[in-house]
Amino acid sequence: MNSQSAQMTYNRLELLKLMYLSREGDRREGVLHRQSKGWFQVAGMGHEPMAVIAQLMEEEDYLFPYYRDRAMVLARGVSNAELASAYFAKRGSSSGGRQMPGHYSDRRWNVWSVPTPTGANALPACGVAWAMQLQKKDNVVVATVGDAASRQGEFYEAVAFAVERQLPILLIVEDNNYGISTNTEKFNPFKLGVFGNDVNLVHVDARHPDRVFESAAPAIDRARSGGGPTVMVCELDRLCSHTSSDDHRVYRPQDEIDAMSGRDPILVLANELIESGTLSAVEWEQTKQKINESVDREYMAAEAERDPLAEELMDHLMDEAPTPEVPPIEGGRKWRMVDAMNAVFKHGLETNGDYVFFGEDIEDPKGGVFGLTSGLSENHPERAFNAPLAEATIAGVGVGMACYGMRPVFEFQFVDFVGPAWNQISQNLGTLRWRTFGDWKVPAVFYSPYGAYLPGGSLWHSQANESMFAHQPGMRVVVPSTPEDAAGLMWTAMHANDPTIFLVPKHLFRQQMQVDENILPVGFGEAKIRRTGEDVTLVAWGNCIEQALAAAETMADEASVEVIDLRSIIPWDKETIADSVEKTGRLVVVHEDGRACSVGQMIISELTGDPDCFCNFVSAPQLVAKPDVHIGYNPIYEYAALPSTDEVVDAIRLTIED
Repeated sequence: MNSQSAQMTYNRLELLKLMYLSREGDRREGVLHRQSKGWFQVAGMGHEPMAVIAQLMEEEDYLFPYYRDRAMVLARGVSNAELASAYFAKRGSSSGGRQMPGHYSDRRWNVWSVPTPTGANALPACGVAWAMQLQKKDNVVVATVGDAASRQGEFYEAVAFAVERQLPILLIVEDNNYGISTNTEKFNPFKLGVFGNDVNLVHVDARHPDRVFESAAPAIDRARSGGGPTVMVCELDRLCSHTSSDDHRVYRPQDEIDAMSGRDPILVLANELIESGTLSAVEWEQTKQKINESVDREYMAAEAERDPLAEELMDHLMDEAPTPEVPPIEGGRKWRMVDAMNAVFKHGLETNGDYVFFGEDIEDPKGGVFGLTSGLSENHPERAFNAPLAEATIAGVGVGMACYGMRPVFEFQFVDFVGPAWNQISQNLGTLRWRTFGDWKVPAVFYSPYGAYLPGGSLWHSQANESMFAHQPGMRVVVPSTPEDAAGLMWTAMHANDPTIFLVPKHLFRQQMQVDENILPVGFGEAKIRRTGEDVTLVAWGNCIEQALAAAETMADEASVEVIDLRSIIPWDKETIADSVEKTGRLVVVHEDGRACSVGQMIISELTGDPDCFCNFVSAPQLVAKPDVHIGYNPIYEYAALPSTDEVVDAIRLTIED
């Protein structure tokens, strides 16, 4: 070991104390749980030697731990008192009482919030590492997963992305040979030989901190000096049950448990220090007693801390929306939506070094399959990149990069293929601010072409699925229908401190539309009246604005129809619609998403459930939507499924005749 880090050593006695502190915290929580004080416990017994890795980390490095890394988190700087507060889910804990114990987070020490879905931290860790690399920092990321989580697809994507980009990251697999009750011997990809020579792979018996230190030091130094990632597989023992909801004696042979107990890393290290004369047996007993007493005091104090307040439930779900600004496009001319968004992208890259673009085929000369990113990589090759065909990578890397302080504007090539990214979208993107009580934020935009009314799209190029995103708390969802709205909403989203899902209707992408001379800013939750009327309120968005306006024109001799473009799905502009219904007494909602659990049903339900609004209705509200069926390849199937102008007209007539 020739590197400076590898030549370092660590204070074994101090590490032993910290390992014991971690163990005693685990033991105390187990006792408290059995006393019905607390609801759940997950322990890291046997994983304590991993704490030595924190000795190699610098202040600006990042740690992405998993739930058995109590000792490593303590070594990083988080106090036992803070972990005690988290065990009792107190108001002052890192999550404000919103996360389970073992779900560490500390913005001060760059300890990223642990998500429960195993392996879901690996891709965000790559995002932070990539941001460090782009900013030419000499910092590193350490990310850990359990051996069972190494079979998650996102772990494979993280390794591939780290190798592809030669990221400054150490990916650690803490292999205790079990996934709850399942022995992972026949599932572990490293034991199956899945990873070949293209990955810098290190195996270590991690039951002793010396061996962990000796393996991690050169790996971290390698990452810090630009040498790329290392995957370190650490063989450990889980000396306890999976969680307080488990009993490992049910599925583990007693001789296996006895063998593990005999090689307890704390017992081994303590005996070594005693035998070497560094520590006496009496001193060790006295040290343990002091730690026990300290832990006892800290857990008693934590139990008495203030609990969360029910009225704070909605706090930190999202930050205040930014004050909208006029988008950087020229007024008084015709624009296509694709060109207006492209102009906004270019202006963003030219004026703010934090914006980064990433997506499949977005680099020039292709410039995106719809030309949305044309010219970006040519003029800013350092901040506009092609992504692999891996939507989870796009989402997870974006989450991590935003947490680091950059502003990703990432593309899903078609919203139909967002499925592989759903774990990151639902479990990290929308939850991170709330689950850390505002400590971590994700200022990211994920945009995607969506919708149908373009023959030949079939099942997987025609989906309109805004309701799927709308159901996830912590994200804004928008759908523009004009070039100026696309530019305005995108410019607002690019300045927000929370994630925005930006859905761009493909049918309207390349339509030339006249834009007013006076371009206005567009804020979240602001609907726009496209046509005024007195008799019926007609609400639509995206592609279905065409059907709405056409239907209103068709009905001009029979009824005066007010057409409202919702534009923003979450939050939505209830006030504008309610005011219109107060005037008209009738409501029709039209959208191309499926009917069940849809945004249209939400709007109708909210308005009819509001006593102040319900009394204004003179007829039953109507929803025109795609039936709950898929879109077929033949245009006959497509147009049979999609809302038509005639269907909207029929719905309007029904409200008049009712």
